[in-house]
This record gives sequence, structure tokens and C-alpha cells, in this order.
Amino acid sequence: MYDGREAAASTSRRPKGGSGRGSATTRPCLIEGKQGKKLPRSRPQGPGAAEPVEERGSLRSRRRRSPDTCKSQPELASQGRAGPSSPSKASNTMSNVGIDVAKSRLDVAARPTGEQFAVDNDEAGHQELIKRLKRLKPERIVLEASGGYEIAVVQALAGAGLPVVVVNARQIRQFAQALGKLAKTDSIDAHVIAQFGEAIRPDLRPLPDQAQRELEALVVRRRQLVDMRSAEQKRKQTAPEIIHENIDAMIKFLSQQIDDLDHDLEKTIRSSPIWRESNDLLQSAPGVGPVLSATLTALVPELGKLNRKQIAALVGVAPLNNDSGAHVGKRTTWGGRAAVRGVLYMATLTARHRNPPLAAFYNRLIERGKPKLVAIIATMRKLLTVLNAMVRQGRPFALQST
Repeated sequence: MYDGREAAASTSRRPKGGSGRGSATTRPCLIEGKQGKKLPRSRPQGPGAAEPVEERGSLRSRRRRSPDTCKSQPELASQGRAGPSSPSKASNTMSNVGIDVAKSRLDVAARPTGEQFAVDNDEAGHQELIKRLKRLKPERIVLEASGGYEIAVVQALAGAGLPVVVVNARQIRQFAQALGKLAKTDSIDAHVIAQFGEAIRPDLRPLPDQAQRELEALVVRRRQLVDMRSAEQKRKQTAPEIIHENIDAMIKFLSQQIDDLDHDLEKTIRSSPIWRESNDLLQSAPGVGPVLSATLTALVPELGKLNRKQIAALVGVAPLNNDSGAHVGKRTTWGGRAAVRGVLYMATLTARHRNPPLAAFYNRLIERGKPKLVAIIATMRKLLTVLNAMVRQGRPFALQST
């Protein structure tokens, strides 16, 4: 506490620019007396005594500049301001963890704590990762799809009961660009993924079990073999006569492998009562064969659990608007699960001839002047929504209204 004479004598030592006008220290400050009454605290008097003596960089100077210096902790708490004894906001926030997956390494970042570390992408590294993440107790752990390198760590985290979710890598990259982060390293990517989880909060979905993963692997392998056979058949059209025999042998071998996989797929689906029932329902629709049925069972486990708009958007056959102001753009379809969409397209070409309701729907669109490709995609969406309703209601096609 300073008296007026000390304050007046010290005006020559005040920092330049400190006029004292409007300073927070000129406000009346009350303290409580012995009887519980608030009494005015004495202040310097006299010319030039608008603010107390301060030394450059002194701790007292920094404290007294705050407009809340004279307020008690309950007063600060009542105004929503954190005092020295109040817990920080970050401590009450659930952490979100981002993991950038590489072939041999996992870069990990946590928000809002800022913790960062890296482990090997092997069994020992997964165990160390689980141990460290359990201490953090994260709200969610976000990874991006990395060509299959993420499968082992996702299974390990899910097996340990940790909340893990896999998101599309394109979403992460677009999120980073929206933040203005153009640089790309494993460490930066881990932080961006963690920030994506904190801001977007992607839904945690049940992960496929071992049987579902095996069924999916069979379907994916079959598609790969079909693509290789198609490539060999096209190659033969322009290849010299001398290698035709070799190409024919490869085509025959691939065809045999595809037949063997079809047998394995049928056996796997029949081994599960749920899959068997769903498979029988789907194949009751004209134009739907074992290939489309197995593809939907393996790659679209959400079938029958979503509404018609959601299932169409999931597969990528829902028209997306492209309007702005007075401009009305063309509706287009993109994204979704391309592997499912390719098989659904081939099935629709058959269904438009063998399935009377779908054939009538397709012909109406053509009569209204719709391009053939637009009519085919609309028919694909119609077939998918019908199959979705069949699985949801547990009724075969003959009892469905299209």
C-alpha cells in the first residue's frame, strides 16, 4: 500500500505511455471487514496518483493490470472465468486420438493434450499402443483407411475395448486443406486426424467380426480374379498368334479359380443362419443372382438397417444436387462403394428384362426422354431400395410392392 506522497513522487519513474486513464486499477475495489461488510479499500490521493507505482516486468504489475484482480474466487467462478484453483477446460474434455498408419510405423497424436508418440506397426507395437491409450481414456480413436495396413491395429484396438473408427482418407485430406495445412508428414497427418475426430466426431460403428471379414475377403478376391480374366481376354484380341495358347491357359486357370471361390462363398454363406436367410430373400427377386447376393451380404452389412435414402447414398446411386442461387445444375451420383455399384449395375441390366416392375419403371423413364444411363442408374437405385425393404421386413420379392 502506498500513500499519496509516494505515488506523487514516483510519477517520474512511470513507464512512458501510462497515462492511467481508463486503467482497470482506477476502479473502486471493495474488501470485507471483520463484520462481513464490504468496506472501500484506501487508494492513493493527489495529482498523478491515478495508478500505483509499478516496476517494469514486476509480478505485482502484471497482476494489478487484470480487471479481475480485486475479485474473489467465487466471483470469478460465478462469471465463468477460471481462477487459479479452478480446473482447466481442457481437463474436462474427452481426448480424441488420431493415428497415421504406415506399413511399419504408427504415428499417434492426442487432442487437446497435445501428446504425441510413435510405435511400430506390429504386434508388440500394438500392445504398447493399447497400454498408452488406455491411460488417456479417449472418446474416440480415428484412423484413415490405408490400403489394408490399418486392419491389424484396428482389430487389436477393438479387441481391447477401445472406441476406434476408420474414416475415408479423402475426408481427412479435404479437412486438412480446409484448415490451410498444405504440408504433409506423418506427424502432421496424425494431428490433423485427431483434430478431425474432435471437430467432426464421426459415429462409432460396430466393426465386422472374423466371419464377416472372411466373407468380405472371398468376395473381394473373386472380383480381383474376374478383373484379371477380363484383362487377359482383352489382351488376346491384340496379341500375336504365338501367345494365344498361353493366354487361353491363363484364362482357363482363372475361370477355375473363380468357380472354386463361388463354391467357397456358397458354403460360407450357408454356414450362417442369418446370411442364409438374407441370401434366400435377395435371390427371390428376379435378376438377383448369387454374385449380387453375396456382394451385398459381404460388403453392405447395413442392408435392411437404413432407410431408402441412406442406403442409396451409401452405395453411391443417390442423385446429388448442384444448385447455387438461380442456377439449377444437373444431379449427379458419385462416391459410395464402387465394388457394390459395379455388381449392381450388371444385375440391373438383367433385371430390367426379367423383373416386370423394374422393366416398367425403366421404360417409363425412357418414354419421358431420360437418357439411357440416367434411366439405368435410377433403376439401380429402385432395385437397391426394394432389396433393402425386403431384408428389413423379412419378406420375399413376391410380397413386395414396387
